[in-house]
Amino acid sequence: MAVVAHLARSIRAVVDLVYTPRCAACGATLSSQQGLCCDCWSTLEVPSHPAIGDGAAPVLAATICNDTSRKLVLAYRLGGPIALARLLAQLIALRLPDRVAGAAQTVLVPDQVAFVGGELTRLGKGEPAFDALLRPRRTPSLVGFGREARERVLSGAIRLNPALLSGHAVVLVDKVLTSGATSSACIAAIAVARPSAISVTCFARVERTAIQSLPTPILALRGARKT
Repeated sequence: MAVVAHLARSIRAVVDLVYTPRCAACGATLSSQQGLCCDCWSTLEVPSHPAIGDGAAPVLAATICNDTSRKLVLAYRLGGPIALARLLAQLIALRLPDRVAGAAQTVLVPDQVAFVGGELTRLGKGEPAFDALLRPRRTPSLVGFGREARERVLSGAIRLNPALLSGHAVVLVDKVLTSGATSSACIAAIAVARPSAISVTCFARVERTAIQSLPTPILALRGARKT
């Protein structure tokens, strides 16, 4: 392990020499890769409450959507998953418990954020289930769609892959939560496996009461538990 750590430090030094470390949000020069400058760190808005929701499907977000968090999400989408996954995961991990009471284990289900899910596993936040959700048909970008329009587009577009989620605490991992329509569709699919608990975690969420609860997945979860 000491040899591997030494090799990693050596490679990091070469990368820093060839590619000047810069802030992932504003581009300012830094001393190391995968970080933010002090000014950008200070602008990240942390939620005042660690979780929102009525307890059936709580939402645990690392930050509130603002200019800085949007820049990081956009950078991730535009080809920076490897470079930014560790940073986003480290911030998300601060909101997640190491273990969920009553669950055999915690299973991470990344929704198109596999690299972030992998980093959360390295941080000891659960075991990954990268293929737990299937999208049998392509869906258009949901940018600009309202909640009802998003729900129509996503109807039947997300299904559960036969994964071993039963009895486990399932954490749906995403980049950003806006209307909650995508999370609702994902959790409705996951609920079929009868997990012991379901929660949503993301890097950023909007600050508005419209996502204080996710009614569709909550009803699906309760129905799955009764059958």
